Amino acid sequence: MTQRPAAPPLDVLRRRTSAKWRSYPDDVLPLFIAEMDYQLAPIVVDALTAQIAASDLGYAAEPEVLGRSFADFAHRHWGWTVAPDDVRPTTDVSVVLVEALRVLIEPGDGVIITPPIYPPFFDIVPEAGGTVVQVPLRVLDDAALRAGRASAADVWRLDLDGIATALAAGARAILLCHPHNPVGLVHPRADLEALADLAAEHGAVVLSDEIHAPLVHRGVEFVPFLSVSETAREVGIAAHSASKAFNLAGAKCALTVVGSNPMRSAVDRQPEEVTYRTSILGRTAAEAAYAEGDEWLAATVDVVEESFDLLERLLAQRLPTVGFARPAASYLAWLDFRRTGLGDDPAGPILADGRVALHRGPAFGAEGNGFARLNAACSPEVLTEAIDRIARVVGG
Repeated sequence: MTQRPAAPPLDVLRRRTSAKWRSYPDDVLPLFIAEMDYQLAPIVVDALTAQIAASDLGYAAEPEVLGRSFADFAHRHWGWTVAPDDVRPTTDVSVVLVEALRVLIEPGDGVIITPPIYPPFFDIVPEAGGTVVQVPLRVLDDAALRAGRASAADVWRLDLDGIATALAAGARAILLCHPHNPVGLVHPRADLEALADLAAEHGAVVLSDEIHAPLVHRGVEFVPFLSVSETAREVGIAAHSASKAFNLAGAKCALTVVGSNPMRSAVDRQPEEVTYRTSILGRTAAEAAYAEGDEWLAATVDVVEESFDLLERLLAQRLPTVGFARPAASYLAWLDFRRTGLGDDPAGPILADGRVALHRGPAFGAEGNGFARLNAACSPEVLTEAIDRIARVVGG
């Protein structure tokens, strides 16, 4: 039986050297960055240990095994048929998106993003030579969000009409976050089909960041963008990585996935270094995770859902003025502090007075004013202490 993932005690966690544990003093609970506290999957540890023991730390070779591992994983989990040769590695998902945009748009072209959105999206676009075009998510039920009794699907949806308007005005690419960070929305198939059709109609492309897809919660269907239609494959590129699901961000391996000749040709135009910079350790870890990590991943999703169960209870008991719509994927909670009086950037006073580090809501766009993002992939004890501290700040 697979051992349930667990977080070590705080004194052990504070010995880690990642940004999560080195960005703040030891009196701060760091729940800001998307990194789990849980121990690594044993299968990944074994694979990395064997790689190091063999002194095999050279440049990463052709990704044949990695392509097969991911293709098998995608078929098992999502019923998505991927050709292994259509899977190409690079360092991380941001690089997948930037390098795809470089070969797909002209300088100055509009690139649509849908805030509140993963903050690097604001920087990826100009890095690739594009111009950011914001089409915020539609808010279907703000009252339910404020009351804390909703799911992400009840509250948010892509604004397809707004996207159509932006495309008609000249935008030539869409950065899709699927599942959506920070709100945890898993976009429904109908919206993905409509998005592909809109892109095709206007001669645009869709780049789908699907890094959180392996962490979709029980009973939720994740539909990969490239699987929805032939049109989606013609206009789309998907970005995948084992980094969030298996806590491997520093190992530096992500995947560019395509499914049509136009997109294959586009990726072929990228410099050879885009692939060559992949870490051999990241490749090894991803191969093991995709091939043999299913049981550990399922147990991790169970633990994350239990953490959200606890978070919902704690918010109801101790922070009833904080809104929360339960995400359908990942371990990130988008908390609505607009009724607390903490202002547009509640993470500031929560850090200063409560010594809890949350990700600043305004960094996700103007739609994040009054919000903050909390990482719930921690121990029950740390999550409980964090909410207690925040409650003392909110309560004055």
